Amino acid sequence: MAGWAGEDGEDGAQTDFCVVGAGPAGLTVTLLLLRSGARVTLVERSASQTRAYRGEILQPGGLRILDALGVLGPARAGGCHELDGFQLLEGGRVVLDSDYRRLPAPWNHLLSIPQEQVLGELLARCRRYRGFTLVDGSRVTRLHRRAGRVSAVVAAGRGGQRRITAHCFVAADGRYSKTRSLAGIAAGRDDVFEHDVLWFKVPAHGRLPRRVRIERAGGNPVLTYPSGAGHVQIGWLLPHRTYGALAARGVEHVKDLICAAVPQYADEVRRGVRALTDLTLLDVFASCAPQWAQDGLLLIGDSAHTHSPVGAQGINLALQDAVAAHPVLMASLRRQDATARFLQRYTGPRRRDIRRVMRIQRAQSSLMLSTGRLTGTVRPALAGLVSRTPLYRQILRQIAFGNRQIRISSQLFTDTYESVEQECV
Repeated sequence: MAGWAGEDGEDGAQTDFCVVGAGPAGLTVTLLLLRSGARVTLVERSASQTRAYRGEILQPGGLRILDALGVLGPARAGGCHELDGFQLLEGGRVVLDSDYRRLPAPWNHLLSIPQEQVLGELLARCRRYRGFTLVDGSRVTRLHRRAGRVSAVVAAGRGGQRRITAHCFVAADGRYSKTRSLAGIAAGRDDVFEHDVLWFKVPAHGRLPRRVRIERAGGNPVLTYPSGAGHVQIGWLLPHRTYGALAARGVEHVKDLICAAVPQYADEVRRGVRALTDLTLLDVFASCAPQWAQDGLLLIGDSAHTHSPVGAQGINLALQDAVAAHPVLMASLRRQDATARFLQRYTGPRRRDIRRVMRIQRAQSSLMLSTGRLTGTVRPALAGLVSRTPLYRQILRQIAFGNRQIRISSQLFTDTYESVEQECV
């Protein structure tokens, strides 16, 4: 099998857990394990956190987790925007208004915050522990087995190759997970959504909106929300796999189409988008890997399941994955049992949560983004009707909080933060 090196009989750098990927899921589970007394090696392909991130909206459920970890306050200090909810606008008229201020305080809002601020604070917390080793600027290139169990990885990067052995490996390296691929696990991709998203930012002149908006004016739907330092993040939704043909006609053609979709930002688009490289295309799809665990390996976050950006679920689910996986991983360490059967204590219940979210996202996409003359006529009336039902209020709480039974297992914490110089490899 590609990526496997056969049976493993050699020792490498030993740790309790090796987490691959320093995104929200990977850093959060790393911090939780460290606070519980485990040794953790974190492998991250990037050498810094200065790269561009598109996921910037935190739901109330994610805010609650970050606050409990002591991360939210310091992350907010770098700048953020509280948002009151979501709006769907059709021809400039609000047809659906999801008001988060009706949710229980203090988590009755969304938060637009640059992801690097959150990740930077999570990483800073991890660095306080002697059991933490960061292997950045490195990619996992091989997995090794011992007696059928994933027992080691090879990380290649600055300074050559490094071999890491561990009790259990946690793949949190994103939607195109290299670790998942090396383990021979399919992504489980499902092209159930009709649109891709072209992301870019423009300066916001005047008052910033207090809602995440999905607007349909002329052309394709557009997603907008405030995004740090006086900018607006714009996501132009276009039919799946059609961007290549549009881009072939040049940047001016693409800008014309975008300006028709968001005329209120037309001047900013004209000035701010100078080349196609100023635009970032997100291939929108759902996925749910058929396996989330093998002996010695657990998949969490986008490595296990991927979602549409509509509804801002990605970071929320990643954080809750980490919190839900944490007590199972610590129990596996105590019992020295990292079999897929044991790890099913996490994967079984969490799969049910994710299936529920995917059903909601498909319904959201159909309601908000479907095209056609009949749909455009029916949508306003249908959206208004749905928003007044008890079921909609129940769904809104699900979107905002996810599984509210998932709580940080703080009883496992053994830590008092240690001021140490962190080993960076």
